[in-house]
Amino acid sequence: MPLNICVFCSSSDVVEPAYFAAATELGATMAERADVLIYGGTNIGLMGALARSMREHNGRVVGVIPTFIASRGLAYAPADEMILTRDLRERKARMEERADAFVALPGGFGTLEEMLEIITLKQLQRHTKPVIFLNTEGFYDPLLALFEHMREHRFTKPDSPALYHFAAAVAAVFRYLDEYQPPRIEAKWSRTTK
Repeated sequence: MPLNICVFCSSSDVVEPAYFAAATELGATMAERADVLIYGGTNIGLMGALARSMREHNGRVVGVIPTFIASRGLAYAPADEMILTRDLRERKARMEERADAFVALPGGFGTLEEMLEIITLKQLQRHTKPVIFLNTEGFYDPLLALFEHMREHRFTKPDSPALYHFAAAVAAVFRYLDEYQPPRIEAKWSRTTK
C-alpha cells in the first residue's frame, strides 16, 4: 500500500554529489512504489533533486513551504500540490499531519530540528509512525553516537532506539518501512526511587 512519506533534507546546493545521488535514488524508488512525497517545497539542494526525481518517474509531489521562502522564487513549480504556510511551525504541523512515515536525508540545522521534533512526539506517544535517518556515507554516525550517549547516561529511556531507525542505503529504508510494526514505548514520565 502506497505511503505518504515526509522527507526532511537539505536545501544546500554545495553538498557532496553522493548526497544528491541518494536524494535522486530515494525519489525514483518512492515514485516506482507509488508513494507520495511530502516535503519542504523548494527547488534547490537535496530538496530540489528529490522532487525532480519524483516527477521524472511520474511520482506525486506535495510541497509545504512558508510564504517568506516561496516569495524568494524557491518553490518547486511543477509540484502536484503546493501548500503555503505562515511560518516554519505551521509548515511542520502540515507535513506531520499528512505523513504516514518520516525520512531524513542528510541535512543541517533545519533537518535535525524537524526530525528531533518528530522523535519527541513519538516518545510522547503522539504518533507511532516510522522515523528513519538515511545514513548516506555514514553522515549520521555522530548523531547515532550522541543518541547512544544520551541513553547510556539515562537522559532517554532504555527503549529509545525503538523511536527511530538508521538505514545505510535507500533499499534499507524501504525494507524497514515494509516490515514496520509500531513499537510499544514506555511512557516518558515515570517515577524512580533513590
